[in-house]
Amino acid sequence: MNGHSTVPKSIPTQPHNSANRLNGLPILPTEDVPITEVPVTSPTTTIKNPWEVVKQSPLDDRLDKLDGKIPRQRDQKMCRHGPKGMCDYCMPLEPYAPEYLAEKKIKHLSFHSYLRKINSATNKPELKSSYMPPLSEPYYRVKRDCPSGHPQWPEGICTKCQPSAITLQAQQFRMVDHVEFASPDIINSLLDFWRMSGSQRLGFLYGRYVEYTEVPLGVKAVVEAIYEPPQMNDADGVTLHEWENEAGVDEVARMCGLQKVGVIFTDLLDAGAGDGSVVCKRHIDSYYLSSLEIAFAARLQAQNPKPTKWSDTGRFGSNFVTCVLSGDEDGGIAVSAFQASNSAVEMIRADIVEPSADPSVMLVRAEEEDDGSPSRTRYIPEVFYRRINEYGASVQENAKPSFPVEYLLVTLTHGFPTEPSAIFNTSAFPIENRDLIGESQEFRSVATQLGVGSHSAEQGVRSASDFHLLCFLHESSILSKDEEALLCRVATTHDLADGFQLLETPGWATLLAILQSSGERPPKRPSPFSFAAPGASSADEEQLAKRFRGARLR
Repeated sequence: MNGHSTVPKSIPTQPHNSANRLNGLPILPTEDVPITEVPVTSPTTTIKNPWEVVKQSPLDDRLDKLDGKIPRQRDQKMCRHGPKGMCDYCMPLEPYAPEYLAEKKIKHLSFHSYLRKINSATNKPELKSSYMPPLSEPYYRVKRDCPSGHPQWPEGICTKCQPSAITLQAQQFRMVDHVEFASPDIINSLLDFWRMSGSQRLGFLYGRYVEYTEVPLGVKAVVEAIYEPPQMNDADGVTLHEWENEAGVDEVARMCGLQKVGVIFTDLLDAGAGDGSVVCKRHIDSYYLSSLEIAFAARLQAQNPKPTKWSDTGRFGSNFVTCVLSGDEDGGIAVSAFQASNSAVEMIRADIVEPSADPSVMLVRAEEEDDGSPSRTRYIPEVFYRRINEYGASVQENAKPSFPVEYLLVTLTHGFPTEPSAIFNTSAFPIENRDLIGESQEFRSVATQLGVGSHSAEQGVRSASDFHLLCFLHESSILSKDEEALLCRVATTHDLADGFQLLETPGWATLLAILQSSGERPPKRPSPFSFAAPGASSADEEQLAKRFRGARLR
């Protein structure tokens, strides 16, 4: 994850020469396939009238209805009209006005501002021409079903089906403008794993997208929880294992009004000063996101496309974000937020580029296999990038064999709210997949979370507001779908009436019986979610818990 790859347990026979590969290990011809599968519906397949059939998010529909104009006050020096008049010096600016972006130091246009900009150039109502969707995703693969009638590639190819040359430029817009963490505790819980083990950690961000008023027509991702999937952790990286309950976690998030919005991982190394400072590895003279991490982010963005009615294919880019926890120049731990550009996503999907051992550059793959035979799994077009030379002129360079990763990156801003209002009140429940540091989820932990030291109804409702607790109860399959939905509503809205309603459900009564058999007594009737056992001794509770420790419900 942090510029390193995992070494396989065994090296297959008859390998290819792979001196330029990231890990320096042999790669079989059978492994020489695109990183992501080609979708069933080709990206070149256009949708007729996508504005009528594509269903966008409610946020996109709301932003589409806004004009996005930036109001300006009357200029006392230049305006010569009355208070009700308007001229070029005081008329509202378009959301993509370069002078406003430069004044506010906004590096990238928001997606909807970019959409207004290109739509004004693509569709001109005064010409009375037919409407055309202004957005089109890049496509760098050989087009299937070529109308020229020749055999399919690799047996045949022509100018109509082969991709054009690629000229990389910095992407001028970003799909998400800002990442906001609802509470600092969300970050601290992830950092606790590194503090206790010294190993890196990865988690998926769950939250929602809302309007970001600091940028014209902006969008921000509000992170409410981090779920840590099964993984193997090392001091220099992370290896992800198969995430079997991903659909279940997504379902819990949906019932809480959330969705998967991104991924976050640590890249930390203690400075050894004894004061908690860390080494600054990512800076202007090294890199901010390695080539391997860009490839990882691009794959995730390809798996989470953004539906939009303004694209001829019904989708464009992705709102999925990538965050890194690493050391800053002052020795502290800082958050950085990025997205891979749309060109990066398509180049990874088309298997044109691959990560390098040098984290600051990306490699362009060879057109032939290592034995000199033509590749039958990928077509490599010409790749160029533009840069400013030592004379200040913009020149075009050949991207082969490698080029800087900055051309594939889009930076986002990040921060915390001035007045935190996270929907989950607590994160005391043990976090999943942390056996490495001796932290495990058990039914005894559920009873402890919901009842220790509290007998008030309000405190009981607050103790149930934990995303990790909700995911654990979902995996236990004790509650029905309706009961789970009610529990998620209680956890996010903190409504006492819904809490008492949940106490009357049969699934909750079953959960009480299981908690009682695990060594905890059921709560008093008037206190929802309180499972303390005031009269039980700690020795009795421990003995009963040991007898139930090996039990799991599936």
